[in-house]
Amino acid sequence: MFFLTVLLFSYAQVSQQIQKLTAERREMISSPTLRHVQGTLEVVMNQNVSLSCHSDSGYPPVRYTLFKGNQKVATLNGMGLTAVLFNLTINSASDVGEYKCKAEYRTPNDGKYSKSLNFSLIEPVSKPVLSSPSSQAKKGQNVTLSCFSENGSLPITYIFFRERKSISRPMKMQKKEAAMFSLFINSSSDFGTYKCRAENGFPNNTKYSNSFNFTLAEERSSSQPLLISLGLILLLLTIGFALAIPFFIIPSCKAKKNKFAKSSAGLISTMNAEETENYVIYTEIEYIKPEEEYANFTVIRKEDEKGKNPEIIVVKHLGCTKIFWGDFAGDFF
Repeated sequence: MFFLTVLLFSYAQVSQQIQKLTAERREMISSPTLRHVQGTLEVVMNQNVSLSCHSDSGYPPVRYTLFKGNQKVATLNGMGLTAVLFNLTINSASDVGEYKCKAEYRTPNDGKYSKSLNFSLIEPVSKPVLSSPSSQAKKGQNVTLSCFSENGSLPITYIFFRERKSISRPMKMQKKEAAMFSLFINSSSDFGTYKCRAENGFPNNTKYSNSFNFTLAEERSSSQPLLISLGLILLLLTIGFALAIPFFIIPSCKAKKNKFAKSSAGLISTMNAEETENYVIYTEIEYIKPEEEYANFTVIRKEDEKGKNPEIIVVKHLGCTKIFWGDFAGDFF
C-alpha cells in the first residue's frame, strides 16, 4: 500500500513537470512573419501570389492560418521551424487587400498574429486621347494640349511628343484627370504631329495616343467686320423706311388732303408772280360732288407775247408743285 502511494505521488509530479515544460515551450512561440515570396505588393489580374509564414521560435507542431481581413483563407501545419507557403490567385478586385497569418498550437487561445501585408491591384492603362480646345492656331499664339487615359490604376505618368521627340517632362497624375501641356506657336515647325504616352506600374504596358495636328488659321482683314456692320446698318435702315411708309407717310398725306378739303370753299391763291404782262395767274376751284372728292390747285401760266399756247405751266396741288411744258393737261386726285 505504501509502495502504491509513492508511485502515484511520483506520477503526479512527473505529469506536473511535463505540463509545466509544455506550457513554457508554448509560451516560447514567437509572432510569425508573413512575406510575399516574389515581386511587389502591386499585383495584376490573374496573377499567382505566394505568401510564406513562419515563427522563429516555438515547439512543433505549429498550426498556421492565413486571413484576409477577418476571413479565414487557409490553414497549414508546420513541422519544425520550416515556413509554410500559401499560394493564391488574384481573380478579382476582392482578392486584394490586407492579409495576415496566425501561428498557434492546438489550443486557439495561445496563437500570435503576424504583421499585415496589403496588396493593391494594378489595372493597365487604356489608350490615351490627345486633344485641344481648337485645332486651328496661328503664329504667336499659345495653345494647350490635354492627354487622358480613361482606364488604369493610379498614378499614371504622361509625356508629350512632337514628331517623336519629347517636349515635356513626365507628369505623374495622382487623380483621374487629364495632363495639360501649354506651348507657344512660334514657327511653321510647331504645326507638326503631336502625340502623348501613358503608363503606370503595370509591367510591359505603355500606350500612345492618337496623332494631333494644328492647322494654320486664316487671318481675317480688319476691314471686314466694319463692312459687315455698315451693311447691316443700311439693311436695317431700308427695312425701317419700308415699314414706315404705310404707318406714317401715307396717313400724313391723307390728313393733309383732308385739311385742304375742309377749307376749300372760296379758297383763293395768294401766290405772288412777277408784275409782267407775260404772267397770268389762274385760280380754279372745283366744288364737292356726291361720292367724289375735290382738289384745290393753283396754276401759274406763262404765255408768249401773242397769247398762244403756253410754254411753262406750274401746278401746285396740296403743297406739291408740278411743272409742265406745253399745253396744260392733268388730273388731280
